This record gives sequence, structure tokens and C-alpha cells, in this order.
Amino acid sequence: MPILTGYVPTPVGEAALEASIEEARRRQLSLVVLNAASGAGKDDRYYADDETAATLRSRLDESGLDYQLLRSNSSRDTSDEIIGMAADLHAELIVIGLRQRTPVGKLILGSTAQRVLLDAQCPVLAIKAKS
Repeated sequence: MPILTGYVPTPVGEAALEASIEEARRRQLSLVVLNAASGAGKDDRYYADDETAATLRSRLDESGLDYQLLRSNSSRDTSDEIIGMAADLHAELIVIGLRQRTPVGKLILGSTAQRVLLDAQCPVLAIKAKS
């Protein structure tokens, strides 16, 4: 049973990655890092391009953990991607990053983190990026 982390190339994603590496070491588990984009591919600011993916692989290699780095570029909702992957992997834990949002932003846009927190079948560790 691995730990699954949702990664985006932002400070929020970096905070989630660091926390997931720490948790995987502490629990002696493998790590699956999922970068799920909206289907816009390279035009999606949350998509880890080849250079970012190479940097991630180097960091994960240095961690000494058994890991997989997966990039998904589908039209499927990001929260559905994370929840579905966690179920498929029988993940022990999901690690996600949180970003600060205004009350209006929360009301209008919904939240990937909120959906994962509410709908995941395993525990979820939500990490707030340092400001």
C-alpha cells in the first residue's frame, strides 16, 4: 500500500511533495506522485512538463524511496483522478497541498482539496504551503 500525493508545480505542490516524502520514510512505504492536469497539456499551469518531471525524478531518486511518478493529462476532474488512483492503488494515505482562497472563491469555484478530503476512502493529509 503506497502513499499517493497530488503534485502541481507550485509552492502548494512542493509542500505536498515534501510532506509525502517524509510520511513515506516514516511509514516505510512506497510513494506515488500524481500530476493530474486538466487536459490542456502544456498550456495548463499545473502540468509538470518534461523538465519539471526530470527534476522531480532526481529529487525522488535522492530520497531513496521506491516511487512512481505519473502524469495524467485528461479531461477528468483532478479530484476524481486522485480519488480514483488512490482506490486503484489501495493507498494508505493521500497527501495534498492546500492554498489559501477567498470565501467567494470557495463558494464559486469549488475545491479539489475539499472533494478529496470528503470523498477519499483512505486518510488524507492536507498540507498548507509556507507563506
